[in-house]
Amino acid sequence: MREHLISSFSPGEDIHASNWRDIFARCALAFFCIALWQKWSLFYAFFFLTSAWIIDGGLQKFGRLIEEPLVLGILVFCGVLVLGLLWSDYSDMGQNKWKKYFILLTFIPFLSLLNKERLPWVMAAFLIGYLGVLLTGCYQWMVSGEKGAPFFEISYLAFSAMLGIGIILMAFLGSICQARKITFLCWAIAIFLLFLQFHQSARGLLLATILTLLLLIFLRYRSQGKKFLGILALFMTVILLFAVSSNDFQERLELVKNDLNLVLQGDYTTSLGYRLAIWDVGVHGIAKRPLLGYGTGMPEIYFEETIQTYKNGIYKDLPEFQKTSHYHNDWIEIGMHLGGLGIFALVFLLWSWFQTLKNHQLSLLGMVLIYYVFLAGLTDTFLLYNRIPIILLVVTAIMVCWQRPIIGAYNLLKI
Repeated sequence: MREHLISSFSPGEDIHASNWRDIFARCALAFFCIALWQKWSLFYAFFFLTSAWIIDGGLQKFGRLIEEPLVLGILVFCGVLVLGLLWSDYSDMGQNKWKKYFILLTFIPFLSLLNKERLPWVMAAFLIGYLGVLLTGCYQWMVSGEKGAPFFEISYLAFSAMLGIGIILMAFLGSICQARKITFLCWAIAIFLLFLQFHQSARGLLLATILTLLLLIFLRYRSQGKKFLGILALFMTVILLFAVSSNDFQERLELVKNDLNLVLQGDYTTSLGYRLAIWDVGVHGIAKRPLLGYGTGMPEIYFEETIQTYKNGIYKDLPEFQKTSHYHNDWIEIGMHLGGLGIFALVFLLWSWFQTLKNHQLSLLGMVLIYYVFLAGLTDTFLLYNRIPIILLVVTAIMVCWQRPIIGAYNLLKI
């Protein structure tokens, strides 16, 4: 915990200022955790958080903060994005979704302000926000049949990603907890959230969640023989039951078959066809400029121009089907912006993320969390989702802070 220097001339005044800064920091952290669920309030929450960080002496502690691998990874990644403006013909005409990457910077003031005394405030606020969105999404699905959480401007994709994060975290806690009742509760919550995710029509995110859970089960129980096989069999049975009973899942599978048939006929104006086309153009573009890409902000312009002649113009009508804003793949998106340099920066970001969790005795969580981000980023620009990267970073900061005071003593989260 930060030590406060108390003046010998007016100790009461300094103590009062210190208490005021602490209360301001707690309110900023709690407000951020609640406001991140509402799109319109996020900007104000970030301003509030940054102000609290500066008042709390964050700039003076920045030298020590940068020693945290994830902080360095975020700074390198965002720095490379800014550097890419040097060789781009940047225009502010497009959607410019690449600017959302800079939301990762919120992790720096958030982690800096967070300590053990402030942790209960943060956890309570985050859980209130998560439960509020979850209950809203459940109501929308059960009553009106809508996907996502429209009240919070959260699409079905973002809502499914939010469910995936909750599933992985609950499964992780259930796999490491030694108290049977808590273990059962965590796994029950994870299974319930998985049931909801099966009804959100997000195929790629659902598959990423299932594969991540399989990795978690393998890493946690592989050395326990019969227990591993029993848990794996139970998990696969639950997946099969959910798949058979979910009309949404069945409809999405049927849609994949229909889309694939249309693609074979040369029609790419479908969800699957559009993705295959834009990935094709993206890989082609990266192959032409593999080192530095086309510059930050240029990929969507490249797509619009290239499809007119690429492969005799078979994709030229796609902008009428869907306006291009990104490449539906984190790696192709970054590769188009910044080539190999950008891909290296993204790899470094994920590696740094894992190292931060590993350094705090959370290797298992680090592996499954990064695996989930990687898989989800193969079928969409996962790191550009509204609020999802922030949720992941808040979860990371909470887990790091939970572990920090007990490193070197008895570790509550034995892995």
